[in-house]
Amino acid sequence: MRFLLVEDNAELSASVAARLGLEGHGVDRAGTLAEAQEFLAVVTYDLILLDIMLPDGDGRDFLARHRRAERETPVIVMTARSAVSDRVDALDTGADDYITKPFDFAELEARCRAVLRRKGGAAQTQRSFADLTFDPLAATLTIAGEVRDMRSREVRLMELFLNAPGRILSKEHLVDRLFSFTESVTDNAIEVYVGRLRKKLVGSRARIETVRGLGYRLTDG
Repeated sequence: MRFLLVEDNAELSASVAARLGLEGHGVDRAGTLAEAQEFLAVVTYDLILLDIMLPDGDGRDFLARHRRAERETPVIVMTARSAVSDRVDALDTGADDYITKPFDFAELEARCRAVLRRKGGAAQTQRSFADLTFDPLAATLTIAGEVRDMRSREVRLMELFLNAPGRILSKEHLVDRLFSFTESVTDNAIEVYVGRLRKKLVGSRARIETVRGLGYRLTDG
């Protein structure tokens, strides 16, 4: 998944981005609202993590503009303000969730997963396709009773394919969803990750097909 983190505390921003990166997410970091707008002009994000007090304005004003523009990207507000009125205000403005600083990274990750599940309309964490079961929380694929462990980027890639079975996903689209601007991505990076995922699918009816010149698609059989 591709996240936008809007946070002016450089140390916290780096720590959050590094932690989410371990989960396989691409995280772009903005220190001001102006930088956040620049990112949003060129990238569609799966989730925005938004601080309230920023050098060039109030994150709630940014959030209100975001919703008035009918953008449905989920937003989790991160702030040191803990009063009930502050939480209510953020939620009424359009936030999908709210977390108070200082927070535990495990809680932030759980809130991110919960918001993304709600966005996808999925109440269950496990997903089934063909003859396999995919559990992103456990980072496993189960095929014919055999549990196969996955690495974080493989998990994120499998999520992308399962969100669009049968659809052709271009290399450019996969790079955009998996990596941030600061990550160095070689031309064959997606081929490497697709190759790893194909090895995990050996023995299953589910296959990742290469569509020459266009990209890849997940098929049943």
